Amino acid sequence: MSPEGVVEIVRRTLLTTFWLSAPLLLVGFAAGIAVSLLQIATSIQDSAFSAVPRLAAFWLAIAVCLPWMLAKLMSFTIGILGDLAAYAH
Repeated sequence: MSPEGVVEIVRRTLLTTFWLSAPLLLVGFAAGIAVSLLQIATSIQDSAFSAVPRLAAFWLAIAVCLPWMLAKLMSFTIGILGDLAAYAH
């Protein structure tokens, strides 16, 4: 396999990883900002108050995005394993 082919596989892998993690990272960022603003407004400094809403937001995001994430991951895997013979050279 040529170095260009390896670079292409790594590039596709990193892009797929980015797209799979982006929705969860955005939800975590938005939930963190919202909880922080709420803590500032109410002067509540309880650590459970900040952790529970973020955890709930992550679980909701996983539940909503999981079908899309699985479809994207299956497409990537089928694309890689479908061309397995091409990588043997």
